[in-house]
Amino acid sequence: MNTQGENFVQSLQCISDRVDKALAEWLPLPSPQTSGRLNEAIRYSAMAGGKRIRPALCLLIAESRGVESKAALRAGCAFELIHAYSLIHDDLPAMDDDDYRRGKPTNHKVFGEATAILAGDSLLTLAFEWFAELAQYGLSAEKNIEIIKLAAKSAGYAGMVGGQMLDMTFERRETSIETLETIHRQKTGALISAPMQVGAILADYQPAERRIIEDFAAKIGLLFQIKDDLLDVEGDQRQLGKKIGRDVELGKTTFPGLLGLQGARDYAQKTLEEAHGLLQQLALPVPLLADMAEYIYSRQR
Repeated sequence: MNTQGENFVQSLQCISDRVDKALAEWLPLPSPQTSGRLNEAIRYSAMAGGKRIRPALCLLIAESRGVESKAALRAGCAFELIHAYSLIHDDLPAMDDDDYRRGKPTNHKVFGEATAILAGDSLLTLAFEWFAELAQYGLSAEKNIEIIKLAAKSAGYAGMVGGQMLDMTFERRETSIETLETIHRQKTGALISAPMQVGAILADYQPAERRIIEDFAAKIGLLFQIKDDLLDVEGDQRQLGKKIGRDVELGKTTFPGLLGLQGARDYAQKTLEEAHGLLQQLALPVPLLADMAEYIYSRQR
């Protein structure tokens, strides 16, 4: 990995530590008044590690103007809850039927399918409880509503959930590159773009700059998925913490499947260059965003 990517890895580790500490404090604990097993299942997936990319995106943008943001940490953690819920449901037998996630047994393998479904439901609804509480950090009601709406759209039928449905619809079917991009713009890109847009709202970015951030986020979401597809073909299972080759087993259309391995690598390079070009249009540079793009392009897990 190049020096830029390494810079982002160091920043990501610091943010990950902040996120882990916050989640450990904020997530519900098992108690006699609640279902201890449900709360245990919630914490099992939310505290299972991971790169914490979504909170990092929110915090990097929100704090790019030099002010530490408690609201951004809360919002970023809420996006991480949505991500954790989506992974629990993705791993279920009715979806991708995976046994391992991040090197550990998937939620339903540990707690059973019914509890896993309820844990996912709980994480999603808890995320919106946290979004609704952002006003306690001095956020205006207008901005708070805008953030809730943005998060709901990114997670719902027009975003991640809709993308998952499209992904299943086009399994084992001939698919164009345009359709594949649409699937992943919703399935992966929406929940990468939204935290960045929320960070821009919290940092008072001007509308023109927010549009640049939105376009950059779309490129990053696409790059993330291309790299995911490549790693599923040529990645190291021990590093990834999950079985490789699952996309082929499930009959999913992927970028290597459509473009070939070298074609997918070239497409990733082109997407990276376009992302860097967008960053150059910002009035004030945010070097760690460029570093992040390099990290996503070079990552091995």
